[in-house]
Amino acid sequence: MENYFIGGTDGPTAIFLAGKLGIGWLNIFGLIILILILIPNIIYAFTKGKGQKNKCTNTVMNILEQIGRYGSMFFMVVNVGVPEFCFSDLGLFFVYLFGNPALILLYWVVWVLYFIKPRFREQIALAVIPTAIFLLCGITLGHILLIVFAVIFGIVHVYVTTKNRVD
Repeated sequence: MENYFIGGTDGPTAIFLAGKLGIGWLNIFGLIILILILIPNIIYAFTKGKGQKNKCTNTVMNILEQIGRYGSMFFMVVNVGVPEFCFSDLGLFFVYLFGNPALILLYWVVWVLYFIKPRFREQIALAVIPTAIFLLCGITLGHILLIVFAVIFGIVHVYVTTKNRVD
């Protein structure tokens, strides 16, 4: 039996994971983080993003980007039954607790700057920050599948973003 400082059915992680509420397959906080990441993307899609075409012609990279994106989103929210979704120590819990809001705030600030004037540096930041959020969640929770999909997404998303450079 593994001995976690915070994890499994011990302490705050049980509540954190909503396991005591009968929905242990769902990471509510991961869902909230995901929604907060998606809000500016949805706003952009319905305002300034209409009619934009993907300039990346590499089909493999475009497919890998979507696999990485949706895999990361899925594993942010869903526990598939592998021994994941737990903090091995208190420090990782605090990194998760404070790191995610900081990265989400930074992401929103960069989106505001991008709305004002689209530039490549903001474009790259908007590709890197969600990857950092996925990786932060995967590493702090010990969620190997999330880490794998986040790495795929990050590498390929930066590649596709450079092909869609705005300036």
